Amino acid sequence: MLELMDNLPGKVIGVRASGWVSAGDYTNVLAPAVDAAVARHGKVRVVYQIGPDFAGFTPGAMWDDMKVGLSHFRAWEKIAVVTDVAWVAGTMQFFFFAMPFPTRVFPLAELQQAVDWAGGD
Repeated sequence: MLELMDNLPGKVIGVRASGWVSAGDYTNVLAPAVDAAVARHGKVRVVYQIGPDFAGFTPGAMWDDMKVGLSHFRAWEKIAVVTDVAWVAGTMQFFFFAMPFPTRVFPLAELQQAVDWAGGD
């Protein structure tokens, strides 16, 4: 499940992943938030928190994640992934080299630092 985080600065969208993340979560939660941020600011920054109760992504979720990313490819400014889930952190760090914008992984204990980094210039 994806849920939006509140009280984040400017063009920062925050999402929290728990349990199983499905394609519907991307369609109903993340995609509209990204669309709205792009419409307001022209750019978007994301803090993506994956907690210890995260179970995984459904195959459809992975496809929708890619579609959301590609639909606004030039609009992404920063992505901070916040997690203590080792395989997620490792996978993210492996793919970050290919991202044309700054990306970082933060441990859960550093959620506020991730928000500050994503919101800063």
